[in-house]
Amino acid sequence: MNKIERLISIVMILLQKNVVSATGFAQLFNVSKRTILRDMETLSLSNIPIYSINGVKGGYGIMDEYKLDKRLLSSKDLQNILTALGGLGQILFSDEVELTLKKIESMIGSATWKGSIHLSFYEWNGRSEILQILKTCQEAIVQGRLLTFDYIDRSGGKTNRMIEPYQLHFSEMSWYLKGFCLNRMEYRTFKLSRTDNLNIDIKTFVPRDFLTEQKAEQHYQPELITIKALISHSIKDHFIERYGQKRIEAYNSEFLIATIDVPQNHIGFRFLASFGSELEIIEPQTYVEDFREFLSAMIKKYA
Repeated sequence: MNKIERLISIVMILLQKNVVSATGFAQLFNVSKRTILRDMETLSLSNIPIYSINGVKGGYGIMDEYKLDKRLLSSKDLQNILTALGGLGQILFSDEVELTLKKIESMIGSATWKGSIHLSFYEWNGRSEILQILKTCQEAIVQGRLLTFDYIDRSGGKTNRMIEPYQLHFSEMSWYLKGFCLNRMEYRTFKLSRTDNLNIDIKTFVPRDFLTEQKAEQHYQPELITIKALISHSIKDHFIERYGQKRIEAYNSEFLIATIDVPQNHIGFRFLASFGSELEIIEPQTYVEDFREFLSAMIKKYA
């Protein structure tokens, strides 16, 4: 165990216990008491509120203010947090997330934690590439510095952007960056997989009232249209998960009727087309016609 690992372990142990003697730490890590004394000095210099108690029952402790009040969170609460973070770890596993997971595990105790819920996400190969972009964005947000990057739109056009970064957002399978674009002088959301040459600028910025903007954005919903579609029993589960059981009715032995709200644009068309011959839109007729044009354009590619 190297020094960094030992320092992390010391903090985790002190978060659980009131006082631990230098001898106890030395025996646990198989090092000298002198080494433990130096470790405690290092932690103190790092602003970790370590204190010492002299005497036979003396040792080292950590200020109560630094500890999480266990009266506020039950063991079940901590298990729920650990479950959620465990899922986050698969999407964005950083040193900070790993340390947080270890701290909470130490508070629960391995005997208590059974992991009755397991979250799993696709292991896309591109996720390792996006990780560095995420770290750069996080650094810029924390430091309050501008970000510059090239942004590629759906048609392949590239524009150079400089933004005030405010928040990273994960939706379904993609990461997005929300911020104020200085080129367009308005709040924008950028899909990170469409960025290139992303760099932190030396300039800093004074944060705008981003929370107010977020509240306004929450009230915004894309324009949706209600459609009816015949769906096979094999894809019923997809519609239950997205729209709920009440949106599905019996039709015949082969098909069900799903009444759903979808965008009348390429996003809705792509979603519906993904089900292939297992789905048929029956109304409204205007949506059927637009969807037919979308499919015809796609078929022409293979004509």
